[in-house]
Amino acid sequence: MSLSDRLAEARRARGIDASVLEEEPPGPPGSTRVRRSADPFADLKRAVHQTLLDNLGPQLYDARATQAELEQKVRLTLQEVLAKEDTPLTVSDRARISQEIADDILGYGPIEPYLRDPDITEVMVNGYDQIFIERAGRIYPVEGRFNDEAHLRRTIDKIVGRVGRRVDEASPMVDARLADGSRVNAIIPPLSVDGSTLTIRKFATDPYSVEDLVGFGTLSRVVAQFLDDCVRGRLNILVSGGTGAGKTTTLNVLSSFIPGDERIVTIEDAAELQLHQDHVIRLEARPANIEGKGEVRVRELVRNALRMRPDRIVVGEVRDAAALDMLQAMNTGHDGSICTVHANSPRDTLARIETMVLFAGVDLPVRAIREQVSSAIDLIVHQSRFRDGTRHITHVTEVVGMEGDVVTLQDLFLFDHHLGYDAEGRSLGTLKSTGLRPKFLDKLSAAGIHVDPSIFAFEKFGR
Repeated sequence: MSLSDRLAEARRARGIDASVLEEEPPGPPGSTRVRRSADPFADLKRAVHQTLLDNLGPQLYDARATQAELEQKVRLTLQEVLAKEDTPLTVSDRARISQEIADDILGYGPIEPYLRDPDITEVMVNGYDQIFIERAGRIYPVEGRFNDEAHLRRTIDKIVGRVGRRVDEASPMVDARLADGSRVNAIIPPLSVDGSTLTIRKFATDPYSVEDLVGFGTLSRVVAQFLDDCVRGRLNILVSGGTGAGKTTTLNVLSSFIPGDERIVTIEDAAELQLHQDHVIRLEARPANIEGKGEVRVRELVRNALRMRPDRIVVGEVRDAAALDMLQAMNTGHDGSICTVHANSPRDTLARIETMVLFAGVDLPVRAIREQVSSAIDLIVHQSRFRDGTRHITHVTEVVGMEGDVVTLQDLFLFDHHLGYDAEGRSLGTLKSTGLRPKFLDKLSAAGIHVDPSIFAFEKFGR
């Protein structure tokens, strides 16, 4: 059957004329989602896509072919198939259809252009017909859309299948990653009422350096040098903040300060960190299989890492009972560990760590847990996302010790919010020293790290 015949048959089966756009099916009861107009070339793309698959067949799955060779085959075959199509198309329409079909076969369909765009930091799919992106900290809707729910589900399966994960009715939520380390979360019906949802937090192919963060205003050059000294001096550091605050990016930068002659073990739910040292071992947690067996949690990986002779342990995020094992590691000679925690402030960070330790089911007095926390953690770097979409380190806080039953903290650097915002809504504030000198300066000196005490001179807050 020719391509034209396929197209005509597809149109007849759908009961529409070529000049009429397909109607959108109604949303679920109570849904308030806005439906976008259908793609007038949807049937053409489906027919061309199927013909392309028929022509190439097993060549698409030839393990011996490189990605470049596969792309060349697809694009050449695509040009031949479109050249035979008698449907009148403008040059721009032909180029667009060709690119969209190539993206669907070689990549992830309608979201592929947004994954290629280096300025986009997040791609959010709210059902097959709604795609939003985050650019420069702001969220915008885009015109791209999947053909239908089945098309979106195939794309999700392609993403999670490449890292050995699965998503189905028995396991309707999944965390995965792309080849470049970008974080992926997918959730499907019945948990997601309005259709499958896909969220991709992109990471730069070339990770941000400390110079980039200084340029963005995330931290000052003085604080950057101070944190460099703290990492090289083997302090235990927590990076805290809310969702989307930039914790993983900051963790990447802090990890880059680790000397290249040390053995680093990274532990993550989905491997995202991009370290450039030579001696790095990356461990990744594993979800349960379809029978509910085979799960390997971050906690087990932390325990195993202690047997791998690590100089440094870097945990992507502590979110459960792994907090207890992390504290034990920090308190048993594995100084210089770094991890992230979701929290609203440095004080909340300690409360969350305390709560997560209790998840382990160990019957420890609260005071004993707090003593573990105060002796294990040296520094908390807290980061926030501002209303203009920018990310800033707002607290660099030392964990001093215990006073009675309370863990004492002192802020070394704080973000000055009193300077307000400019005409475009960007914060004018900066990190400023509070005038307090950290207690761990002696520890740094013992490690051969000498910090200029003038950086802790008090800086006036306010206008």
